[in-house]
Amino acid sequence: MLLTACIGLGWAITSALQPQDLSDIGGHGPSNKVTQAPRDLKATLRSSIDRKYPLTLSETEINRWLAHTLATRQGGFLGEKITLDAVCVRLEDGVAEVIMERHFLSKPFTVSMFLQIERMEGLQGVTTEIQLHGGPYHPDFPKPPKGGRFGNLVVPQGFLILVMPAYEKLAALFSEEIDLAFREMSRIKIEKNQLVLDPRDPADSGMIPQTF
Repeated sequence: MLLTACIGLGWAITSALQPQDLSDIGGHGPSNKVTQAPRDLKATLRSSIDRKYPLTLSETEINRWLAHTLATRQGGFLGEKITLDAVCVRLEDGVAEVIMERHFLSKPFTVSMFLQIERMEGLQGVTTEIQLHGGPYHPDFPKPPKGGRFGNLVVPQGFLILVMPAYEKLAALFSEEIDLAFREMSRIKIEKNQLVLDPRDPADSGMIPQTF
């Protein structure tokens, strides 16, 4: 049993220190280097809300915008507090994975956090909650849920306490965009390679469906 535990621990450490493969993520990597400024997502989100039309953002567009925007905001706000090589988002059906790339002892290292969107109805009406949840490890073992990845190692939600401060600082950089995309939209759907947003109240009728 002790030998098995040692082998398992060694495997876990090795997996955690190996950065995950990000080649499947749209808009990320050297081949997707931003040569010109992408469209302003904050202005695009605001226009969608003001004019009441649905909006679809592709994974590629989001990641190219992140690559362009993060360098500017990090330099002025977190330049001496946190060092990031890149931040990207992988979009799957119902789940978004926010990935941070950095270097640890001169070697690439990745950490990630799984997020889901839930609509909650309370005394103040319907609100949108961003949940730290990546689904169960196995249908027969729903708890603890998957929280994210350290390298290639999928870790339970409780381990996110180790990286939460970095994600809180990252969220502070994009607080306006987060409010527009997740708190002022009536309907939000995470799909494979895209984020679908709709500011229209589900009770509204007579509108011509249109996606931009």
